[in-house]
Amino acid sequence: MQKIGFILVPGFALMSYASATEPLRAANLLAGRELYRIIAYSPDGGPIEASSGAVIPTAPVAATEKDLDTIFVCAGGDPSQWRHPRIWNRLRRHDRDGVRIGGISGGPYLLAAAGLLGNRCFTIHWEHASALMEGFPGLVPERARYVMDGNRITCGGGIAPMDMMNAFIAERMGRDFARRVSDWYLHTHVGGASESQRASLSEKYRTHNAKLLGILEKMENTVEMPMDRAAMARFAGIGERHLNRLFAAHLGSTFTKTYLRIRIDFAARLLRQSAMPVAEVALASGFSSPSHFSRTFLALAGHPPRDERRRQFSGTVD
Repeated sequence: MQKIGFILVPGFALMSYASATEPLRAANLLAGRELYRIIAYSPDGGPIEASSGAVIPTAPVAATEKDLDTIFVCAGGDPSQWRHPRIWNRLRRHDRDGVRIGGISGGPYLLAAAGLLGNRCFTIHWEHASALMEGFPGLVPERARYVMDGNRITCGGGIAPMDMMNAFIAERMGRDFARRVSDWYLHTHVGGASESQRASLSEKYRTHNAKLLGILEKMENTVEMPMDRAAMARFAGIGERHLNRLFAAHLGSTFTKTYLRIRIDFAARLLRQSAMPVAEVALASGFSSPSHFSRTFLALAGHPPRDERRRQFSGTVD
């Protein structure tokens, strides 16, 4: 029997937690014995509320058992609220004891804060990737549903933990048994580790033009230092007029407007997910002046940056 701990951060997404724990429960039922024992923890113990309002009973994180085989951190919502030194210290202690450390949805952010992702391959829910990279320069998550790198195991949120747990169970019980667990939940397509968390750029922008898709990907990867039209045309190996025609014909927009929208969307995520000053968010989004950033944000988002920061979601889907 393996003991699997789950540290739940207030506001965690119930779907992510269930996607990770339910396969373990099904494995026990199908095996007819207790393969995995699930133990829930939280910073202070007691009832912990998910983003949906559901409540899970937990033990305090200070009471995590020494003989855990794996411990996951499950977090969702706002990374700027995830300052939990007790969790970081406990994770470091378990790491020294050889316990496998995992993160689900926003959980890898706390692993990064604990200093446990250096020189490791990992992933995080795509919505939190920009906040993690800004908060921990040098750490770059993979665009994957889950990553298993030795005694580190991380995944995005939603149903991605079901894919991860299929691989987790297969390590011990074999692929056939893991498939039976997935079939129990009608999970007929088990996503591979390297599959994307989001729809492809082709689906997102509704175009299959290879040149344009290459440009759009470059735009999303250069928000901090945006390239001008001439440099982007050289990157794509086309002329500037051809570049302009691609945006007009396939997106009904312009190069400048599309690039600005990508940068403003990136800035909005940073505003919601970090405590970075607006001036720093402006720089991270490729704006040399906070005033220029604020005017552009207001024009495209319909409200000033400070209002984006105040937005409160009724729930989280990660």
